[in-house]
Amino acid sequence: MEELSLHILDIVENSINAGADRITVKIIIDRIMDLFKIEIVDNGKGMDATTVKQVIDPFFTTKPERKTGLGLPLLAQAAESCGGKVIVNSQLEIGTTVTATFRYAHIDRQPLGNIDETLLALIISHPEIHFIYQYENRVKNIYLDTEEMKKKLAPNSFNSPEGIQQLRRILTPHNAGTIGKLEKEKGQ
Repeated sequence: MEELSLHILDIVENSINAGADRITVKIIIDRIMDLFKIEIVDNGKGMDATTVKQVIDPFFTTKPERKTGLGLPLLAQAAESCGGKVIVNSQLEIGTTVTATFRYAHIDRQPLGNIDETLLALIISHPEIHFIYQYENRVKNIYLDTEEMKKKLAPNSFNSPEGIQQLRRILTPHNAGTIGKLEKEKGQ
């Protein structure tokens, strides 16, 4: 995966497959502290301690139709190549937290990518999931909550043409335009 937003998409889809109905995606960028952090928290079925120890191994998967699980190992490799790491905390029947840190200024750090389209795809594909998105840097803080969005979109659903159009209007000023513009202005 060439963009961090694709790693986010993969992890969120895993959360949904684990039965999560509430997922928080948080991105923190702090240029002064040389920190780029992604945190994904879900309330899915969670994992036992043995599984948590194995999830970074590319030859481990909980999916019977596959022989390898590359999502978290690829994210871990991307983080480690940039002086960071991936930490997975999980408890059965409570949920899982995946935290990836990167050195912000590292030359090999993957770009965030098109996070607004990633969020839009997730929300449209899974309107039953309560998504919370937080983006923080020293210039801008963004907070989106799909439960609040649903109030603004009523009576349209997220995946109707009218709902998608309204959702794009809500996401665009909060995400892609703003985040993409900020990254370009800061030379990211």
